[in-house]
Amino acid sequence: MKYFPDSALVQLEFDKVQALLEEHCKTELGKEMAQELRLHTHIDYVKTALQQAHEYKQLTLLQEHFPNDYVLNLKNELRLLGIQGAVLSGEQVMQLRKLAESMGSIVRFFDHDRRVTYAGLFEVITHTHYEKKIILIIDEILDEAGMVRDNATPELSRIRMSLFRKRNELRRVFDRSLSKLSKLGYLADTGEAFLNGRRVVAIYAENKRMVKGILHGESDTRRTAFVEPEETIELNNDVAALERDENREVYKILRTLTADLSKHSALLNNYHIILGTYDFIRAKAKLALDMDGNYPMLTPGAQLHLVDAYHPLLLLYNRRNTKPTIPINLTLDNNNHILVISGPNAGGKTVTMKTVGLIQLMLQAGLLVPVHPSSQIGIFRQLMIHIGDTQSLEFELSTYSSHLKNMKYFIENANGKTLFFIDELGGGSDPNLGGAFAEVIMEELAKKHAFGIVTTHYLNLKVMANKVKGIINGAMGFDEQNLSPMYKLIVGKPGSSYTFSIAQRIGLHPSLINRARNLVDEGHFQLDKLLNKAEQDLQKVEAKEKELQQLLRENERLKREYEVLSDKERKNQQFGMLKLQNKIKEDELAYLKDMERKMKQIVIEWKRSDDKQKVMKQAEALLFRKREKAINDKLEKKVQDKFQEVIGSDLQLNDLVKIKTNGQVGKLIEIRDKRGIVKLGNIPMNVPLADLILVKERPKEKEPAAR
Repeated sequence: MKYFPDSALVQLEFDKVQALLEEHCKTELGKEMAQELRLHTHIDYVKTALQQAHEYKQLTLLQEHFPNDYVLNLKNELRLLGIQGAVLSGEQVMQLRKLAESMGSIVRFFDHDRRVTYAGLFEVITHTHYEKKIILIIDEILDEAGMVRDNATPELSRIRMSLFRKRNELRRVFDRSLSKLSKLGYLADTGEAFLNGRRVVAIYAENKRMVKGILHGESDTRRTAFVEPEETIELNNDVAALERDENREVYKILRTLTADLSKHSALLNNYHIILGTYDFIRAKAKLALDMDGNYPMLTPGAQLHLVDAYHPLLLLYNRRNTKPTIPINLTLDNNNHILVISGPNAGGKTVTMKTVGLIQLMLQAGLLVPVHPSSQIGIFRQLMIHIGDTQSLEFELSTYSSHLKNMKYFIENANGKTLFFIDELGGGSDPNLGGAFAEVIMEELAKKHAFGIVTTHYLNLKVMANKVKGIINGAMGFDEQNLSPMYKLIVGKPGSSYTFSIAQRIGLHPSLINRARNLVDEGHFQLDKLLNKAEQDLQKVEAKEKELQQLLRENERLKREYEVLSDKERKNQQFGMLKLQNKIKEDELAYLKDMERKMKQIVIEWKRSDDKQKVMKQAEALLFRKREKAINDKLEKKVQDKFQEVIGSDLQLNDLVKIKTNGQVGKLIEIRDKRGIVKLGNIPMNVPLADLILVKERPKEKEPAAR
């Protein structure tokens, strides 16, 4: 991606984003990739880079472990591996083993399902393979600590066995000498030590001539001498010779091992690059989590549709200081591709431009950006900016001269794949003349179909935005009551500079303000006043709309709560009705079983008794009670047809109630403790409240209309 001027990336603070990304990298290769971050114009590359960062972000959010734990910076080891005759130490070889082991873990991570779910991450390893032989070669020679195994070669095995025996023999002989010197009282407090790689005894300096052997030195105080006993000299010589043989054999083995590993040098270098790449992708995901970065929709053509877009650095700064950040929403497409932003100073015009510019740079560098995922962003081939004072002392150019020089470059090089940003177009010159030039520059950029954002205070640019095809107005919101910027972009209307309002608020003398008004063209003043009023009215409408939306949401919430409570009450009533019906059926069943039992008993008594008359009377009494029960049931049905029970309400005076024992309905005229006085006709009855059921008359059915 081309950009103008050379300081464009620094002016848009892209270098600060790079620095944050580098902080998240663990490997040297990852840090280098962050430092050399390039801006790409090929949509497939950008899409792959964004997809990889997005997939790693999803892994992090799902707390799914990706096996790139080792921080391996193995440039030196891999360089030596490619040099013929070079020898790697055991520790260096174990680092290469970790590299191969890490690669194996990553290959195993991508099972069949993950290759589809994380296709972008899997693409990093599609052009390589995992070679198990590398680890097998190393494990055959080295143990877990990176030491050469005893059985690496027969010669090393023989040397180490001899060395083991000699050291044991030396230890026994040395211990005898130590014991003998101790009995003689020659030993110093230290007892024994190692000097020049040989085992020696520490004796008092005045006794050093009493002990046969080799004097290796004395302590700093000259009170202790270190002597190698005569009995151990030959054994120490043998041990030293065997240790030299061991070192030569180990060196030879490591040289052979290095030569074997060098056959896989290219593959190991590739592994190192892959692990560094995954570290870089992980850093991009971490940065996205820090600044709420998302994967927007990419479009092949030049287009910008930003939804809830934040300046990433401003978002991080405000979050650290617990301040809110206002997002921007804007759309630049083929029909409206140049946005003219007006409004008061310090209202956020320049920040809006820098937000769009930095987001575009980050996207084309393959970084997730702080926008809503529904945003649509295209790919631009060149980016041009003109922000701030561009006065050049080197070329003796004034601010306006430099401004025009940059505008000349814009006009000559802009096209339909250009994204430009111009801060205070036409500034630095006479307002009328500068405004005229600004109009010409805007028209030329519109003809070339370039995409861009321009900030201005010029009234003529606000007016032309509605006349020239492709140019639209925008304004930064301003709270005139509190004299404070709202940092909110409003697209579709120009904004007032609030010159006189700000002057009034800060307490400038009214006479000075009136004199200034008289110097301004009346049409110009009236238009600025109209813009001021329109913006304030729009803010009121937005506030009312916000309030209305809040009320609608509250209404929806209450509706949902009512539906939940209504459904709960309906279920409670159904449950109570079913419970009552079950109780009636249980009572009927118990009554029938009792009747069956008693009738069987009467039959048995009939057969046994001589007094048949007595048994007949018992049967008649039982049947009479049955007829009485039938009469009561009929009465109960009549009551149920006329009245219906009310469930879940407390009894109150003058309520209609039904007595459970006889099924009769009356009016509750008095309540005494746990009993109630029920009036049945003209007769009052004292009944326990537990035996009373609240009822109400059923509504009468309407008679069918006559035809």
